[in-house]
Amino acid sequence: MAEDTRKQQLLELFTTITNKKTIVEPMRKVHGTLRDRDAVEREIALIMREVLDQGYFKTKLAPRQLAKLVVAYYDGKNDTEIARALGDEKLSKTVARARVRLKLFRELDFKMPFDQGTMSDLLDSGKTMKEISEELDVSPSTLREYRHVIEQQRDTTLDPYLERIRDVMEDRDLSELMTRGVANDGLAEAIDITEAIDMGEF
Repeated sequence: MAEDTRKQQLLELFTTITNKKTIVEPMRKVHGTLRDRDAVEREIALIMREVLDQGYFKTKLAPRQLAKLVVAYYDGKNDTEIARALGDEKLSKTVARARVRLKLFRELDFKMPFDQGTMSDLLDSGKTMKEISEELDVSPSTLREYRHVIEQQRDTTLDPYLERIRDVMEDRDLSELMTRGVANDGLAEAIDITEAIDMGEF
């Protein structure tokens, strides 16, 4: 009986604040679906599948893993944390290369112990990677990582797909903002309860 009274009070609060007597379907979905991480990852995975099918991107990571990588990057995770979330910490280098290919850069990617222009000139000079690495005093593997960053920064092949991914992530951020707004207005619990009851007139 106490629970029924509480439900009624919350529903009355909802009616007072929104001036609505009927909870329509879009409002019903606000609290339940706007923060659906799984749906966001599925949408990004579909874009990633297109990219892989076009042969623009070669990686051992599957579309869904790439989608998880994107979401985790936006959540502030580092490469090791992302690899761990994918189930294998040893994937950190694979994650790093895939992240750079998707232009999800970090400030550290551009902290090179030499002038970027000098490296670019040397790469265009026809010298071997071994010769360039010796001249710049870095290992060939490190030089290849820096070269990968510069190449992907300049490459526009994936830009249309990356723009779609950014749109998905911006929609997610907006949805979470809206959801927090609903919660701050004191409506979240009322919406939770009303999802479980008949959607007709009160």
